[in-house]
Amino acid sequence: MPLASAFVRSGKVRDIYQIGDDKLLLVASDRLSAFDVILPTAIADKGRILTGLSRFWFSETSDIVANHLLSTDPEDVPASLTGGDLVLMADLRGRMMLGRRAEVLPVECVVRGYLSGSGWTDYQATGSVCGNALPSGLRESDRLPEPIFTPAWKAPAGHHDENIDFERVVELAGDRSLAAGMRDAALALYARGADICERAGIILADTKFEFGVLPSGELLLIDEVMTPDSSRFWDAGTYEPGRAQASYDKQFVRDWLEARAWTKTPPGPELPDDVAAGTRARYIEAYERITGASFARYLSEDVIAR
Repeated sequence: MPLASAFVRSGKVRDIYQIGDDKLLLVASDRLSAFDVILPTAIADKGRILTGLSRFWFSETSDIVANHLLSTDPEDVPASLTGGDLVLMADLRGRMMLGRRAEVLPVECVVRGYLSGSGWTDYQATGSVCGNALPSGLRESDRLPEPIFTPAWKAPAGHHDENIDFERVVELAGDRSLAAGMRDAALALYARGADICERAGIILADTKFEFGVLPSGELLLIDEVMTPDSSRFWDAGTYEPGRAQASYDKQFVRDWLEARAWTKTPPGPELPDDVAAGTRARYIEAYERITGASFARYLSEDVIAR
């Protein structure tokens, strides 16, 4: 296939292609990863759910920080790379983003508004999360006094990401003002996202952002934004601190995996049909509640609308 000639690499979910010197094509697959392992079971339409939500958030947050998104139209992919393949063009629709190429900063910019996941584990052990001291006596899933920046180092393939403090972010970014810019943008993005989710009856417990830098030095929001793959979404109507929460994200799969005799190393176990279907349903519900749009219409028309 002509597109293969532009292939750069595959991530856990996205396949990346170089378009000229200054653009990248990101194609979201239906792959699902958990505990940094790509599972053998795909989730139907997952790539389009992630792309549709990211498109929504890029539009809703462009006044906070610039982002990489240039186009989501397969017609904008050079014909020399698609070869006029109608099947390929149809497969790209709804799951592709053509974006500006940037130097990716090796930091997962995690923001937490609630105490859960690895943050809860760290708090139980140390009373703090990534160098952020927290009040004593907090329970699992408690709302924090204010959102906190809890970054992680993007470890090489085959290794787990590692929670780090801000001084380590400065080292990885190579510049204190750039590190501060990432932190401040991430906190502002979380605040915007939490507000929009709250109106939809959803709690954005935590989420992660990725940033890149253009040759000009401009900071860009890249990859995906506030999706079920990169966030914890809870139903506000059933929220009850002091326990784990039902979620619209990968936690449903993680919980199933935790109950298996699996070492969290490749290969991962096949997901049963009901777990795969339940995951898809949760992702679609997150898409529709947050955007207020019909996912069926997104699939048929590639638009985010009712």
